[in-house]
Amino acid sequence: MEALIPVINKLQDVFNTVGSDSIQLPQIVVLGSQSSGKSSVIESLVGKSFLPRGTGIVTRRPLILQLVYCPKEDRDHRSAIDGTLELDDWGVFLHTKNKIYKDFEEVRKEIEDETDKKAGANKGVCPEPINLKIYSTKVVNLTLVDLPGITKVPVGDQPEDIEQQIKDLVIKYIANPNSIILAVVTANTDMATSESLKIAKEVDPDGRRTLAVVTKLDLMDAGTDAIDILCGRVIPVKLGIIGVVNRSQQDILNNKNIKDSLKDEATFLQTKYPTLATRNGTPYLAKTLNRLLMHHIRDCLPDLKTRVNLMMSQFHSLLSSYGEDISDKSKTLLQIITKFASAYCSTIEGTARNIETTELCGGARICYIFHETFGKTLDSIHPLAGLTKMDILTAIRNANGPRPALFVPEVSFELLVKRQIRRLEEPSLRCVELIHEEMQRIIQHCGSEVQQEMLRFPKLYEKIVDVVTQLLRRRLPTTNTMVENLVAIELAYINTKHPDFYKEIAMVPTMIKSGDSRSSKPKSMLGKFPTDESSSRLVNDKDATRWVNNLIPMNDIENKELHNHVNNIGENKSPEVDVKNVLSPVKPVNLLPQVPSSSNFRKLSENEEHDCEIIERLIKSYFYIVRKSIQDTVPKAVMHFLVNYVKDNLQSELVTHLYKADNADMLLDESEHIAQRRREAADMLKALQRAAHIISEIRETHMW
Repeated sequence: MEALIPVINKLQDVFNTVGSDSIQLPQIVVLGSQSSGKSSVIESLVGKSFLPRGTGIVTRRPLILQLVYCPKEDRDHRSAIDGTLELDDWGVFLHTKNKIYKDFEEVRKEIEDETDKKAGANKGVCPEPINLKIYSTKVVNLTLVDLPGITKVPVGDQPEDIEQQIKDLVIKYIANPNSIILAVVTANTDMATSESLKIAKEVDPDGRRTLAVVTKLDLMDAGTDAIDILCGRVIPVKLGIIGVVNRSQQDILNNKNIKDSLKDEATFLQTKYPTLATRNGTPYLAKTLNRLLMHHIRDCLPDLKTRVNLMMSQFHSLLSSYGEDISDKSKTLLQIITKFASAYCSTIEGTARNIETTELCGGARICYIFHETFGKTLDSIHPLAGLTKMDILTAIRNANGPRPALFVPEVSFELLVKRQIRRLEEPSLRCVELIHEEMQRIIQHCGSEVQQEMLRFPKLYEKIVDVVTQLLRRRLPTTNTMVENLVAIELAYINTKHPDFYKEIAMVPTMIKSGDSRSSKPKSMLGKFPTDESSSRLVNDKDATRWVNNLIPMNDIENKELHNHVNNIGENKSPEVDVKNVLSPVKPVNLLPQVPSSSNFRKLSENEEHDCEIIERLIKSYFYIVRKSIQDTVPKAVMHFLVNYVKDNLQSELVTHLYKADNADMLLDESEHIAQRRREAADMLKALQRAAHIISEIRETHMW
């Protein structure tokens, strides 16, 4: 199981090169208040003094420290080229690549320089970590993260929110469920006030991955001891509480080495806490951390392997979506044009690979416009909308001119039915407009693959949209003209011999006969000529009274008088006398009334009603025939002149306008953020592949 920690170290190296936090690796995070002795504990574990020391905030960047046990006979990590064959210990920084640090004073200097470079020369902090690997014959395999100490009051050029910054940085590392929290507390303060244990409890409320280290056992007040603390009676910690004695600041100034410090620590524990000496001290802490980390790695490894494989699959798909680097730009340009044209046509035909499920688009929307929007709009137009009976009667009279008609004139029917047919033109042109808009929308819905290419090459996308828009715009007038012509064709010739319409005409004589059965008078707009003199006089007198009734303005008294006279006509009274009585008292005979422009205020006669019914029936019948024809031919015209034309000519249009040698470089100028993302995805995929290879080398025997 010792082999597991080097495996995690390798994985850490792999992912640190790409700067990724997406894989949460098992590691030990050292957490404590400022000047609580975190760095001293780490130096004791390493056996070397290499960390920046002093008062106040010293650790200002996270330090990821990998301890690698490397015996003299180890040839995997030692080589003659590096000059490490006979060395007991040396250090390597990730940012300096393969430079070997044999002197640990140089290691300290490099840490200080890197900290000042990123965090400033004063007291600021930086979340970017420093990666240091130490090979030694005296260490156990461990991965530690030394974090800045928790502070409360800003000093130097620290920002006002330094406390929150450090807390956020600490929580970022300890929130990793695969990390072990090494909470450092001092023995000369109340453990219940420990800030490190409080923060650890926030992310690990059960304490399953928290180990407490009590420092400064030798600095406790006289007459007090840490037995209750070390035995877990004050605050229990599941992974245990281990006490250590660090070098004092005076020891550091006197250059007291770690080896002597460990001897003094053992002596102090044997003297002060003889019953607890074997379960405390720096050597015991190192072994405990090594054991805990190995078991923790063993528990985390299956999930880690699954996570790496899943992310590898995700990044492979992501990299594929960004496309490969372009070698032949002309070839790539032609491929993108062809792919776009194919995707556009597939969206119209409904054969696209990615079918939209949330809304209608492409060909389905075109079908909906034809049969739902356009069809229902035409169905809602009433054949007689906007036509009153008086309009029809006026048209009949105007068609007769100065001559009274024997029959309903055909010209009036043509005049009225053409007026109604023209109402079909506006919805037909609106249908063309809706299809044009949908063809424009298809550019946005023509497949995720093409959209990805368009995002990658924004200039090419703009040009393609421009070419398609221009093509659609050119076809719009042609299609509109054709649709207008379809309506004009119907207006040009009213085919009264149409088979469906001919049946209605054949029924007109039957309607006239039914009118004759209701009235003994002949059927026409003004009545047919009578056969005898008396009936002729009666009709003429009635017409005369009607004319007077409609055209002569009268006051109420005169109106009543005239009404009585009119009602008496035809009831065995002399019509001549009544007409004279009507005309002579009101106005002189030589003054004629003004001809009215409208007769809407009067009631139609039975003959007129019947004539209007005939015309209405014929208009309805013919309008339905024309509407059915328009409903059928307009979609066909739109498909032929707009949709199919664009489908057939789209690729040739794109090639003509875009596929030029001097255009390729400009059009395939890749978006910078896409290029950056592709590089990042490629690096991450390589790292994941290496990580998968490293994990796959672990045998089942290594786990136990």
